[in-house]
Amino acid sequence: MKLKPSSKAWMHEHINDEFVKRAQKEGYRARAAYKLTEIDDKDKLIKPGMTIVDLGSTPGSWSQVAVQRLKGQGRIIALDLLEMEPIKGVEFIQGDFREETILEILEKSLNGKQVDLVIADMAPNMSGITIVDQAGAAYLTELALEFSKEWLKPSGNFLVKVFIGEGFDDIVKNMRTIFDKVVTRKPKASRGRSSEVYLLGLGRKP
Repeated sequence: MKLKPSSKAWMHEHINDEFVKRAQKEGYRARAAYKLTEIDDKDKLIKPGMTIVDLGSTPGSWSQVAVQRLKGQGRIIALDLLEMEPIKGVEFIQGDFREETILEILEKSLNGKQVDLVIADMAPNMSGITIVDQAGAAYLTELALEFSKEWLKPSGNFLVKVFIGEGFDDIVKNMRTIFDKVVTRKPKASRGRSSEVYLLGLGRKP
């Protein structure tokens, strides 16, 4: 099948992307690993001994980073609709986070123990219709935020991918009611033309 010009341009950019090359060289499953490493280098989110939940984990690059930085001390539970190849030190649940039964499986796996950090690099299946895609992304963010509100320890942190557009201001406003501080991060590995940014909720209020 012949590629469209836009597909060719994307493929050329992807192949020549410095973060793609680094990921291949350093053994990460995706360039997204460097989004988390940059944010964590700055904000010191991941510490040995923590319990971390990774929502929207597949292919697993964020879980890979978390495993490395926990240094064998702590627990990571990852969840995604798509299958994820096993990662040593990561417990994986496959299912749709929007479904109550999957959420119950995740919550049951915690055995009543609160979480130190929730990381969510989720995105819905994109339709190409901006308003629909933004609404879908905002809904996933709301679900992740509700989970964090329920399960994060006091002073726990929440990192989530969001898209600037419809619903963004409401998400920020909602997060400010739950966390002591809310900041925006745009790591270098996040392509400049993309509307994605990362919201970081620091210090879950009691």
